Amino acid sequence: MNLHQFRFVQEAVRRNLNLTEAAKSLHTSQPGVSKAIIELEEELGVEIFARHGKRLKRVTEPGEHVLRSIELIMREVGNLKRIGEQFSAQDSGTLSIATTHTQARYVLPVPVARLRETYPKVNVSLHQGSPDQVARMVIEEIAEIGIATESLSGYSELVTLPCYEWQHVLVVPAGHPLAQVERIALEDLAREPIITYHPSFTGRTRIDQAFAARKLQPRIALEAIDSDVIKTYVRLGLGIGIVAEMAVRDDSNADLAVRPLGQLFGQNVARVAFKRSAYLRNFVFRFAELLSDRLSRDLIARALSGRSDDFEL
Repeated sequence: MNLHQFRFVQEAVRRNLNLTEAAKSLHTSQPGVSKAIIELEEELGVEIFARHGKRLKRVTEPGEHVLRSIELIMREVGNLKRIGEQFSAQDSGTLSIATTHTQARYVLPVPVARLRETYPKVNVSLHQGSPDQVARMVIEEIAEIGIATESLSGYSELVTLPCYEWQHVLVVPAGHPLAQVERIALEDLAREPIITYHPSFTGRTRIDQAFAARKLQPRIALEAIDSDVIKTYVRLGLGIGIVAEMAVRDDSNADLAVRPLGQLFGQNVARVAFKRSAYLRNFVFRFAELLSDRLSRDLIARALSGRSDDFEL
């Protein structure tokens, strides 16, 4: 057996048992992938996949055990590579970060700049996506660290730690009637067309849950994944905006009135995620520490090793 066979099995599962797609992803031929998987099954003496003709239909029960072992092996192979990179180039390399637009636009610029001051030879690669995509990128080792509010804690393959708390805020043009209201009620919001995040982004589930609990039906006029887009449409008068507080901290929002909504929607927790048992280079630990004073190298190392305490805020 060899690592190529393990990669082919993993990729077949990732591609929903479509060997043609797996072969494309691995830049090889479909017959080659099929032959390698069959050879591994013959060597192990078990079927990893149940088949209908030449098509893979499902993972068998022994196949589930094989997949878990392959996952451990490939994770340690990745760790070996990172150990080599760490000791051959202590202060250089690429830090790959998976995150959402809101984090990339409003939270990461300062930590990234400070990291580059400490490690000028480190390049930073930002991968933006939905929270679920962020989780998958960390699991598939496209990124070493993921940062998002939604979804990250729902994956057993990840170790996640709380980074910081934030709340939603209301943004309206300075002349809007709600700009004169100091303490906003849900009923005030329900009477207006609302511009806010897509349901899978930036704490949107808390907004929906709050309205549902009061049996109110919000009038969602527009959904977006980008806080700047939301603010643009608010300025055009299409509705009132609900955005993350990080999105209104700069001077370019002087024409908008901002009101806190934490009393309505509660506090959200942004989390950082690492692949379980991953080997992290020095600058990855340092970047996490720059994100939040709640994070330390020792805390992250303990969490990754499975010696986890209650890491909630």
